[in-house]
Amino acid sequence: MAKAIRPFNISLFLVFVVCMCRAQSSDLLRLEYLRIPENNTGVHTERFKFALNLPLKLSKEDYFVVGSEYNQFNINFSKDFGFDTAQLQKLHIIDLNLGYIAKWNDNWRLIGILTPRLASNLTQGTTLDDYFFNATATFLNDNPKADKPYRIVLGLSYNSTTGLPIPLPVVSYYKRFHPNWSYTLGIPKSNFKYHPSEDHIVQLALLLDGYFVNIQNPIAMPEGVDATRISLSAFVATLGYQYKVSNIASFYAYFGKSVHQEGKLRDNKRNDVFLLNGESNFFIRGGFKVSIF
Repeated sequence: MAKAIRPFNISLFLVFVVCMCRAQSSDLLRLEYLRIPENNTGVHTERFKFALNLPLKLSKEDYFVVGSEYNQFNINFSKDFGFDTAQLQKLHIIDLNLGYIAKWNDNWRLIGILTPRLASNLTQGTTLDDYFFNATATFLNDNPKADKPYRIVLGLSYNSTTGLPIPLPVVSYYKRFHPNWSYTLGIPKSNFKYHPSEDHIVQLALLLDGYFVNIQNPIAMPEGVDATRISLSAFVATLGYQYKVSNIASFYAYFGKSVHQEGKLRDNKRNDVFLLNGESNFFIRGGFKVSIF
């Protein structure tokens, strides 16, 4: 049986990191299915994702990007938690991406992204509490034609889902140090890749996944408090395969298991009020993407 938990721990920060880095996505198109099978807590989750971003050329070096991403989570509860879980069975996250890419100098490009977000169970239209706001500003330095191609991302990101009043740093470093090997160090994903050919990639990865969603009608908890938010934070180790149809388009599949995971209900001050899922889960993910890198 899940249990009530302490007011704060690292999971809220992990939710922030996941949400923050979605705003930096290099995807032009993504179709994805994620399955998190049921474990001993009796929670089973599916996610369907669709993302589309269109770069519009303003000048030789400058682009405006407009796009959107939709995530639908279907959650099934096979055990009795002592409260009504009907409102938690279908969750929605809808992002609007507005970005600007400009040449800063010969080595660096400036990327700014504004992402208004709707994250809700949508049981009664929309409310003010369903809306959140994310903003990211980064510098990008990459050289894909170098003998050892590399990419560096440095910047700041703000995400309103956490309640943190300041932007936090964004850092990512990629290098293909050998024709058959490359690595990425960063958040939400670090990986080590083997490239047996230009069309096939095998990788080991550590990544963060999760969500933070408003519950429109407060759920009365046995302890006498109301739950108004639901969140999931997971640190996942995966083995993956990617088949490249072209330089930017590929099919992919990942199989992994969470090293750390916490699915929680929270109150209107974002304090933890109930632990739904604190046990390890398998994560099975697959899809198709068109991405600039």
